[in-house]
Amino acid sequence: MEYKYGGSITNQKTVLGHPSGLFILFFTEMWERFSYYGMRALLVLFLVASLTDENSGWEWERADATSLYGWYIGLVYLTPIIGGFIADKFTGYRKAIVIGAFVMTLGHAAMALELFADYFFYVGLVLLILGNGMFKPNISSIVGQLYKTQGKEKDAGYTIFYMGINAGAFLGILLCGYIGEQIGWHYGFGLAGVFMFFGMLQFHFGQKIFGKIGLSPKDATDYVDADADNPADMTVVASAKEQEKQHTDPQEDVEPSPSVVKDRLIVISIFALFTIFFWWAFEQAGGSMTIFAADYTDRALEGGAALTFKIINTIITVIPLAVITLVLILLFKQTFKKYAISNLFLGTSFVIIWAIVIWMLVREFQSDSTEVAASWFSVLNSLFIIIFAPLFSKIWQSRFNPSGPVKFALGLILVGVGFAALAYGSLEIPQGAKSAGVSMIWLILAFLFHTLGELCVSPVGLSYVSKLAPIRLVGLMFGVWFIANALAGIIGGWTAGFMDPMLEDYGLVSFFLIFTLIPIAAGIIMLGINKWMISKMHGIR
Repeated sequence: MEYKYGGSITNQKTVLGHPSGLFILFFTEMWERFSYYGMRALLVLFLVASLTDENSGWEWERADATSLYGWYIGLVYLTPIIGGFIADKFTGYRKAIVIGAFVMTLGHAAMALELFADYFFYVGLVLLILGNGMFKPNISSIVGQLYKTQGKEKDAGYTIFYMGINAGAFLGILLCGYIGEQIGWHYGFGLAGVFMFFGMLQFHFGQKIFGKIGLSPKDATDYVDADADNPADMTVVASAKEQEKQHTDPQEDVEPSPSVVKDRLIVISIFALFTIFFWWAFEQAGGSMTIFAADYTDRALEGGAALTFKIINTIITVIPLAVITLVLILLFKQTFKKYAISNLFLGTSFVIIWAIVIWMLVREFQSDSTEVAASWFSVLNSLFIIIFAPLFSKIWQSRFNPSGPVKFALGLILVGVGFAALAYGSLEIPQGAKSAGVSMIWLILAFLFHTLGELCVSPVGLSYVSKLAPIRLVGLMFGVWFIANALAGIIGGWTAGFMDPMLEDYGLVSFFLIFTLIPIAAGIIMLGINKWMISKMHGIR
């Protein structure tokens, strides 16, 4: 027999045409993103909330709040280079993921204790940053090693994985944002940690499905296939391993020449440089765009408008959760017999999430009017990804699949178009205004275009790092990739601090036009160097 995918025998069983192990990673990443985006949705809102409000915050200035947000985002993406190095050299990817998840769980617990002492808030942020550094690059590395070829199937796998990321972000923003704004900030921070804990347990008890993928060098040497229940199975495993050596992609067996490796690393570096412009603009979602939603958008609804929103909110909440639950059932069918404990923790987490969703929806329907939570708009990004990711995955597998540089260019242009919508929506906001009531449609359009751009950049970027980096440097290069995100976050938070000064002197239109013109210019440059970059990939598509 011959294994089609990396990992154990059970991993050869497929869910939606992909190895079962991809969906172990899918749900682990989903709960990690739940915790990350749930906290991210609340951070700036909590910091700027008035001390005299019933749900009081710290009443920081906007510039200070967005600056802390930027540094948090930056450090979250900077620490993965250290975590990737530690995993490559010492712990292996799997142990690093478990360690990172546990540290992040402690971080959320500390933030929930902010009610008792302010320093718990800062302790929580530090733990979240450190835990993310161990978790983030290494789970992405395992995804890449599930596939033995470097073509369209891996791109599609990363796009499916990206759906898991955004399913978690969707639920985290929706529920943590709602509970944080409506019930209490510390409850929202604490809820984010509950599902991080479940994600850690689900991965820990299901990780043997990956075979020797993600083990430390020492553990990989001593590896025995966990799926082999008897000597006959061991013979099959040994035979399969021999055939793997004969039939895997030549790129897995033959180290490219130093000049080819150098060229491919140059391509990764250029992608990383241009992704800074994308994430610099995109990360305004948790900073200036959140402030725009809270203070300049008409979110109060009554009568028929309120009922319409409640119905729409119910649909966009229940349907995606039902789809993800269906994926959970498909995974159960393939892996429950072998990994029952992992599946039970995963199933329990879904029972809890359904209970919270039903409570939230019933509570909203019992109210005659509603005010859309400022954090709710960030849900649209994840919702649009869940809707459009399958379509993009099919396009990337079809004959219409554009090159990586063209995808990046499209992503940059689209994020600029999203800010053009916000600039247009801000035309009637007077200079220096501290509040306004513009239509919600402009934020909705902005998140739509930003999401379409994200689908052209983020999963594609992860896939290209996996394909272009030599296997011995994959974890490290994922860390380097996230350095670009770190710079984008820090610069984005700093830039958001100019929102109030520009509002006073020029108006919000000028502020949002900065994020319109620069990404579009970067996208045009990327289109211009498309052919040169393709040549430097040396056959990798």
